Amino acid sequence: MEATSSDLQRTPLYAEHLSLRAKMIGFSGWEMPIYYTSIVTEHRAVRERAGIFDISHMGEVEVSGPSAQEWLNSMLTNNLARLEIGEGQYTLMLNERGGVIDDLIIYRRFEETYLLVINAAKIAEDVAWLQDHCPEGITVADQSRLFAAVAVQGPKASELFKAIAELPPRNHIAKFTIGGVPSLVARTGYTGEDGFESFFPAETATAVWSTFLELGESFGLSPCGLGARDTLRMEACYPLNGSDLNAQTTPLEAGLAAFVDLKKTDFVGRDVLVQQQANGLTRRLAALKLAPKSAPPRAHYPIYFGTKQVGELTSGTQSPSLGTGIGLGYVEIEFSKPGQALTVDVRGRKFPATVEKKPLYKRAC
Repeated sequence: MEATSSDLQRTPLYAEHLSLRAKMIGFSGWEMPIYYTSIVTEHRAVRERAGIFDISHMGEVEVSGPSAQEWLNSMLTNNLARLEIGEGQYTLMLNERGGVIDDLIIYRRFEETYLLVINAAKIAEDVAWLQDHCPEGITVADQSRLFAAVAVQGPKASELFKAIAELPPRNHIAKFTIGGVPSLVARTGYTGEDGFESFFPAETATAVWSTFLELGESFGLSPCGLGARDTLRMEACYPLNGSDLNAQTTPLEAGLAAFVDLKKTDFVGRDVLVQQQANGLTRRLAALKLAPKSAPPRAHYPIYFGTKQVGELTSGTQSPSLGTGIGLGYVEIEFSKPGQALTVDVRGRKFPATVEKKPLYKRAC
């Protein structure tokens, strides 16, 4: 049954979205803006100037304790030993079969304290998984209700933030005061552009949102919805949990081996990944670009080599930057190399497509 608006949670910025006449939809249990003006207009604003997104639906979990690093290293794929205080990394949480429960960013806030930023649809599952595996002396605290958050993304984002301070380096997090509100700011994002994500007390959300809109007025800052966030992340080939990643896909299949440290002696799902690496992959998440004037691709459209189905799209869209259809999909390994010619079945019609090197779009330096 489709959720009604009364079934959906609302972020502290809900009234701000309505005042800007946003088109609202249900997403991961939340009522969120899909666009304010149009997906293409907001996409281009981020590529050319800057856009601001409400990401308050994301989850925040604090893990602390004397053995927090050691325990988290047994629960996540990347290696926390590489992090200094104030640094973050992309990582994944796996089940025993090596499948992805969630992909997330973890920050080392203090010597024995870590902040995990997790996907909205996975908050309850992630917290339960961590608490079920939590040893004595470790605290897992779901702080999602305490935080609101926004992401400011685009080539003008760092210049905009200079009115407050210099942004921290890439993948670092630091504390700032924004419009009188103590906030955490991380140099991270989900668009393929430079930018930052800011986390602050939920009750101060309107003040921080208004401060950024005021600061961004001279930079052409545009409020942006989930539609542009999706087209931007697909051009950058960032996977979406629940679509490109799920409990049946491994990070090796998803092309995320760079965020998996198999040299760690033990973490949940490691044995399966070691075996998969030794045996060789049978499929890989590939980036596809369709021929010009093709119909827009969507998730679950079949991928063919000749008359043989060799895969299926997990995400698809019409790329505003490239002017053609693009998609991500799992393809049999022998057909997954860049340059491979394939076809995508779009509602009964096959359109030419080529496997491309990731990312499909890369911002100018």
